[in-house]
Amino acid sequence: MAEKNEELENDLKKDENKKAKKEQEIVPKSEYDELDDRYKRILAEFENFKKRSAKERESLYNSILSDVVEVMLPILDNLENAAKIETKDEEYKKGIELVLKQFQDTLKAKGVEEIKTVGETFDPELHEAVSSVQDESKGEKEIVQEYRKGYKMGTKVIRHSMVVVAN
Repeated sequence: MAEKNEELENDLKKDENKKAKKEQEIVPKSEYDELDDRYKRILAEFENFKKRSAKERESLYNSILSDVVEVMLPILDNLENAAKIETKDEEYKKGIELVLKQFQDTLKAKGVEEIKTVGETFDPELHEAVSSVQDESKGEKEIVQEYRKGYKMGTKVIRHSMVVVAN
């Protein structure tokens, strides 16, 4: 009988140990909700970090590209001037025009575009007025001449256009 009592006591202890383990394994609902909330917040923070990092990389790329293009614009101006000059050697002129076209196409592929001037209304965000003239046949603040071309990339102005403004 003592053996049976010992067996019963051992069985009871085993059952109690199993119940205690099960109670430890089961996470209370409030703790689960708290962990789930933390997980969702961390996930949202990580997604925001990825978006912010991508935006910063793109901004940095565009900034560097516009700095490089700005340094190269005088070269483009010189190529345009060389293409305008009359020469007896037509092959030489074609070569200059091909290099100029390649340069312009490369800038266009990178999102660089020329700022429109003659016939447009003066905009201090895009244009730099170097002179003004009185001309009754032109509208107020109308651009009548361009001294130097301006360029922009998206909404960022790389170089302002130098222009003459009427009235």
